Amino acid sequence: MSEVTITCDGHVATVELQRGPNNFVDISLIGDIADAYEELDADPEIRAIVLGSAGKHFCAGANLAERVKDDGDTITQEATRHLYKEAHRLMSTRKPVVAAVQGAAVGAGIGLALSADFRVGSPETRLSANFCRQGYHPGFGTTYTLPRIVGHQKAAWLFYTGERVPGEAALEMGLLDWLVPAEEVRAKAQAVAAEIAVSAPLAVEFTRKTLRGGMVEAFRQATYTEAFEQNLLRPTEDFREGVEAMNERRVPVFKGR
Repeated sequence: MSEVTITCDGHVATVELQRGPNNFVDISLIGDIADAYEELDADPEIRAIVLGSAGKHFCAGANLAERVKDDGDTITQEATRHLYKEAHRLMSTRKPVVAAVQGAAVGAGIGLALSADFRVGSPETRLSANFCRQGYHPGFGTTYTLPRIVGHQKAAWLFYTGERVPGEAALEMGLLDWLVPAEEVRAKAQAVAAEIAVSAPLAVEFTRKTLRGGMVEAFRQATYTEAFEQNLLRPTEDFREGVEAMNERRVPVFKGR
């Protein structure tokens, strides 16, 4: 896990992505996070996990520019499914996770943030489900997790527009649970995890299991649907235009084909 590190302080472990400054995700990185979670699940001394990133951004998404090269061939389709398979592992672990969300959490990055139990951010934090603005279907289980957290109407708006939600608005909307100065995001996330770790660990795990009952299966089913729709959209001109516009930092010109 060369791009994911684990550090422990008492009953709290910090899992850190090491792909700064943007921390783009792919199959191997999500798999490494899942491996880290499973390793910590097996450690009776660890009671809560902080998920953070080294670099400017928590996670600026997946590298769609690579996928556009392959159109809708079976290799790319398998890659999408395998990415979500790793995400299923990540969602299936037992111990509570607090995400320290600095900078941007975009696309797959917001999906990763929403997989945590709680999120800490700052006024500089930006969250965006910008899939449709890239000519793409939402993924990483966000069609399940985002409405669950902010409600159907707000989720629909965020999906359809790709709006970038700043820290204050994200707190009000429920995307963030705590808002602190940027330099305090990691420390606050660790403090939240340490507060959880004071409680009886088995009681927390069993309560979490009850609260998240059916969540893993619903998440899995959402990713199956998302992958299917993504495979239909990947060969379109709009998807190519969306990726190119993102890379060129311009407004896309979509044609509906």
